[in-house]
Amino acid sequence: MAIIGKDINLAKEFLQKRQLVAIPTETVYGLAGNALDEEAVLSIFETKNRPSFDPLIIHTDSLEKLKQYVQEIPEKAFLLAKKFWPGPLTLLLPKKDIIPDLVTSGLDTVAVRIPNHPLTLALLSELDFPLAAPSANPFGYISPTTAAHVSQQLGGKIPYILDGGECGIGIESTIIGFVEGVPTVYRLGGLSIEAIEEVVGAVGLMPHSSSNPQAPGMLKSHYAPRKPFFLQDRKTISSTYDQATGYLLFDQFIEGIDRKYQRLLSPQGDLKEAAHNLFAYLRELDAQPVERILAELVPNIHLGRAINDRLKRAAAVD
Repeated sequence: MAIIGKDINLAKEFLQKRQLVAIPTETVYGLAGNALDEEAVLSIFETKNRPSFDPLIIHTDSLEKLKQYVQEIPEKAFLLAKKFWPGPLTLLLPKKDIIPDLVTSGLDTVAVRIPNHPLTLALLSELDFPLAAPSANPFGYISPTTAAHVSQQLGGKIPYILDGGECGIGIESTIIGFVEGVPTVYRLGGLSIEAIEEVVGAVGLMPHSSSNPQAPGMLKSHYAPRKPFFLQDRKTISSTYDQATGYLLFDQFIEGIDRKYQRLLSPQGDLKEAAHNLFAYLRELDAQPVERILAELVPNIHLGRAINDRLKRAAAVD
């Protein structure tokens, strides 16, 4: 089983030996390997059972380092980077040849970000290569937000988990690309569209893809528990109580249903708290002795858009 600890030097040693390490970020835990080493990158795909047509995000710790890996940083990308990095923002930029095609699934753009976690930033500052790091979970399953989540799923496949505590945001980064110069959201995430538009104006929104996605995290079916998962309106949920069902709710319990089968994303109706709790509560319900999970959508504003995006893709609905 993987060692769990806070030793960035040990993590560095494993990474330099082409091995994989789980790393904490403010969004979710990542499964990291040397992004410039095709053998390490291939190991990421194999360990996650991730299809090779789904590209990866690379992580570094400074804009200066980033210039080694991308051909250019457009003005609006630079504005977003200066405002939100380190943070839950990923930019799609034209890649240099130093980035293997395996990382980008053959695309001419690479997804890049600077994560906002002190342990991982310290590790990245010690490395002379960027880290490719998708979420540290089996492909398609709920993303991990603690070291224990990683250990439960991948602990037998990797040597080390860098334990940075519970992830602060709890859902993946927002991915922004540039379509004919227009900032375009390829994946909703931990940075709201409203915050982005305050910096660069109106943005476009790219639809999901069932195959050949143009950026990481665009597949229509994703982030799903093992149990059958369905979205319902609250009235329908309230009328379907049985002990074989778990319930993921926004801010109010449903009376008459045993509360041990219910999880409230945020009793205060706080979308940041709801995002933080989303994946952890999905895991808890998935571990309950229930046959199915019913969930309701949250208000579709700010981080609620990203939460609803994850819920819809967990249920594989438009």
